[in-house]
Amino acid sequence: MASRTFLCFNHGKFLLPFTTTKFIPASRRPIKILSFSSVSCSLNTPQPTVEPKSQMGSTPNVVKILEERGLLESITNENLRFVCSDQTAGPLKVYCGFDPTAESLHLGNLLGLIVLSWFQRCGHKAVALIGGATGRIGDPSGKSQERPELDLESLEKNIAGIMEIVNKILSKNANLGSEKTSNFVILNNYDWWKEVRLLDFLKQVGRYARVGSMMSKESVKKRLESEQGMSYTEFTYQLLQGYDFLYLFKNEGVNVQIGGSDQWGNITAGTELIRKILQAEGAYGLTFPLLLKSDGTKFGKSEDGAIWLSPSMLSPYKFYQYFFSVPDADVVRFLKILTFLNMEEINELESAMKKPGYVPNTAQRKLAEEITRFVHGEDGLTEALKATEALRPGSETKLDWETIEGIAEDVPSCSLPYTEVLNLSIVDLSVSSGLFESKSAARRLLKQGGIYLNNNRVDNESKRIEAEDIVDGKVLLLSAGKKNKVVMNKAYFDFPRKGGPSCVKWSLHLNAEKNVNTKEPLRLTSKAGSLGKWLFVIKFWKLRVSHKPRYFMDMPGNSSNAFVFPNWVFMQVADPHR
Repeated sequence: MASRTFLCFNHGKFLLPFTTTKFIPASRRPIKILSFSSVSCSLNTPQPTVEPKSQMGSTPNVVKILEERGLLESITNENLRFVCSDQTAGPLKVYCGFDPTAESLHLGNLLGLIVLSWFQRCGHKAVALIGGATGRIGDPSGKSQERPELDLESLEKNIAGIMEIVNKILSKNANLGSEKTSNFVILNNYDWWKEVRLLDFLKQVGRYARVGSMMSKESVKKRLESEQGMSYTEFTYQLLQGYDFLYLFKNEGVNVQIGGSDQWGNITAGTELIRKILQAEGAYGLTFPLLLKSDGTKFGKSEDGAIWLSPSMLSPYKFYQYFFSVPDADVVRFLKILTFLNMEEINELESAMKKPGYVPNTAQRKLAEEITRFVHGEDGLTEALKATEALRPGSETKLDWETIEGIAEDVPSCSLPYTEVLNLSIVDLSVSSGLFESKSAARRLLKQGGIYLNNNRVDNESKRIEAEDIVDGKVLLLSAGKKNKVVMNKAYFDFPRKGGPSCVKWSLHLNAEKNVNTKEPLRLTSKAGSLGKWLFVIKFWKLRVSHKPRYFMDMPGNSSNAFVFPNWVFMQVADPHR
């Protein structure tokens, strides 16, 4: 069995295997390390050491796991493989950074959380770094132009939202690692950057940064070749992220930084600073591939935009549906990189997909369930499954107002007066709701058995809406096929038609509570444009029904008027023609 020698730095968090020839940083002269025991080395600057392992037993090699699942792109030093496989070494401390550019993380950030989670589950310690300071600058990696500047209020709001998501996800892994302890921490780099003075930074850090090396980074070269170019602020971002690694290495014992493949330049900036300033080895970088579809396009965006991880920005139902619709060509690879299912189970699913009798979307269902559970928890998954079943045409699940209300934001919706809905034919309702552009199209699909009212197939063209069709007396769910749906909210009053057939009826839902924070009434001004984006107002009526006031108005397409809602907060426009 080959012997291995280790060089241990006393004040940090790592233990490193070395080949027989290395050099002591203090003298910079090569020496032979022949002892089979650990060799201590004292440096002028305190360095990280490995925390003793307590009752960890056999530790899985996380690098090997990541490589097997397609989650490893590059590592800065192959020694990391040996560190992770050595049973006498203590746990690593691994960090991943998240800049607060929005109130929520999105699918592009998810791989960072998954890789951090793998380190946790293999007994290592995770550090999630929120870029309270670097977020004010903006990472140019993968961007064609400079990010817009965030005001302080938005930045703080984004930080709070991201910290909540990270805490919720990483806390699930706290008792899954070998140590069975809380093994993660969330930090904000503004906590140390607020103490850094510019002249001190230039003297202590800037002198070690070589402009040629900084210019050679891929993120810099691409921007310099573009029409937009690159500002000095963005150019220095790699130095700021590099200093973060230096600070965490020295003060928190962090010895591994992870990130997407587009972060390679920023990560190596950190390992270089650690080597030059602290004269220390043992800082590692690890990158994972970007999330791409089989055709090479970016995975993580829908027609409506980014796939957010916060339930307030994207419901668990819609999140689940996004993964459920993954094509067969991608589903196995995504099961490997986005879930924690063992490889045997994934391989069995892959084999089953190639055999006769395979139930379509079985693998997609497993993917959607696993990733929704990871991000939104058991409650979020239950909510998504309940809504999915309730909205399935032909489902025997009894619909209720609460279930439909939970998905109302995820499907087109409109409001129609109650007396206009009652006794309306199913064909006319299909057109009035905006589900079809013409009655002929509605009739055609109805004859094919493709129109559903509250998940029940409509077979009779003469079907008219009755009071018992309205779920809980409040709402209708109309579907054309499996995917096209519209939620129709019932209005509790009749509305006098004025303005003739050229006008389209809209409803504005207003908050029932007065706006006590301002003395000025809320003013909305209409502008010329396309229906569905602007309000065209010529008349409006104030109607009080129960506790919620509503304003109804008729509008043609060319009016430009202003109207005022005194002391009420505007919340939502429901467009019946979406």
